[in-house]
Amino acid sequence: MAEKRKLENAPNPDSAKTIRGLDLPAFDGTGLRIAIVSARWNSIVCESLVHGAVEAMKTCNVTDITVEFVAGAYEIPGAAQVLLESKKFHGVICIGCLIKGETMHFEYISEAVTQGIMRLNLDYKTPVIYGILGVLN
Repeated sequence: MAEKRKLENAPNPDSAKTIRGLDLPAFDGTGLRIAIVSARWNSIVCESLVHGAVEAMKTCNVTDITVEFVAGAYEIPGAAQVLLESKKFHGVICIGCLIKGETMHFEYISEAVTQGIMRLNLDYKTPVIYGILGVLN
């Protein structure tokens, strides 16, 4: 029986050495000004997401981070637009959590928020990150 030859992983264009346990390149966000807009509604989830986003950016040397809160997910695109209009930020992260219930409310709000954030990306040519969770419970 012929011995099987072990093949090395193919070269990866993002310079990662392996496909398991990726050695990702170091990101440097020094000098970036980032805003986060978060819903107050479903605060346990949203506050955890905000904290995670801030911690992740700090590991990439982003220190100029502004966090603003709005009532709920529906208000996020409007607040993000105000921040974009200020021209003070290199990007905006939108954070919210929509929980499906017994009514159509979930679908209406999800669609409006998704379209609003997409529109901001197209109109402002500035990254507006979609961090809106849509969950069943």
